Amino acid sequence: MTERVVIIGSGPAGWASAIYTARANLEPLVYEGAMTEENRQMGTLPLGQLALTTEVENYPGFPAGDMSAFLDDALKEGTAPYRDPKEDPHRAVTGPELMELMRQQAVGFGTRVKTDDVVEIDLSSHPFKMKTLGGEETEALAVIIATGARANYLGLESEDRYKNHGVSACAVCDGALPRFRGKPLVVVGGGDSAMEEGDFLTKFASKVYMIHRRDEFRASKIMAERVLANEKIEVKWNSVIDEVLGDDESGVTGVRIRSTVDESQTEELDAAGYFAAIGHTPNVHFLNGQIETNEKGYIQWVTPFRTYTSVEGVFAAGDVADDYYRQAITAAGSGCMAALDAERWLAAKGFE
Repeated sequence: MTERVVIIGSGPAGWASAIYTARANLEPLVYEGAMTEENRQMGTLPLGQLALTTEVENYPGFPAGDMSAFLDDALKEGTAPYRDPKEDPHRAVTGPELMELMRQQAVGFGTRVKTDDVVEIDLSSHPFKMKTLGGEETEALAVIIATGARANYLGLESEDRYKNHGVSACAVCDGALPRFRGKPLVVVGGGDSAMEEGDFLTKFASKVYMIHRRDEFRASKIMAERVLANEKIEVKWNSVIDEVLGDDESGVTGVRIRSTVDESQTEELDAAGYFAAIGHTPNVHFLNGQIETNEKGYIQWVTPFRTYTSVEGVFAAGDVADDYYRQAITAAGSGCMAALDAERWLAAKGFE
């Protein structure tokens, strides 16, 4: 059987694509990812990066407040093990809850979901052919790639231990959370992204430490100057993170840094949060270079304001094609766009 639309990925872009294509009676098939240890370590398990986030305060329609009754009714039994009843109920929706709501909405309109990874895809002929980790082979008339981009971390064991407990890779997503307000924070990195993260966090933090392994930033001059002129930012030059410090109750409580000039020199900094700003890696490995990407490896839209890729019939949505905004709402918006683009392309080609 040849599918009309296959969606690869299960973040906001994937589920938005699924909702729109399902409502158009295209009967989409979503490969949401496999439950493997490799995916866990890379942050590419089903439900996407948002499933690794705690409170989501900036997604429209989900204001902070006691939503327990709504969530208990909306989320199917067994799908919401994320809320701790001992927590204050007056808080925003969590990332896993929001993603599960999107998933259930897509399934409610007829989306079929398979918990598997697409590991091979042949875009050289039509219909497109793909193979999954589980050995399943599928053909599709149209494909929407919504595999996202994973945040880069240093690879420290202590980083992994405190993810979502003070360790983050998105200041815009998490910086305003109560746990970070009025407290010292740490940002690791030296490029434009790190400068943006550090400058943004000064809106909430009492102090921001910028940790950089060299004696000058690689960021653009204007961005670097903005950080250096900010009185709330202190730069720790020629330094690397030796360990993220913390405990089970408080999460992150600080970091230990080590000098790159004299490795015997270490220093401990008190901090309530640690933000990795060393870039993201788009999840495009399974494409084997068959689709045009930009210099950072993100899928390139070949037509302005359209989700068309360099391969006709293949569309891209969400963070896999976005190296600038990287927000849940922009991902969902582009997922809608990809669904409409795919629907109209199929109609124009006479595929009913």
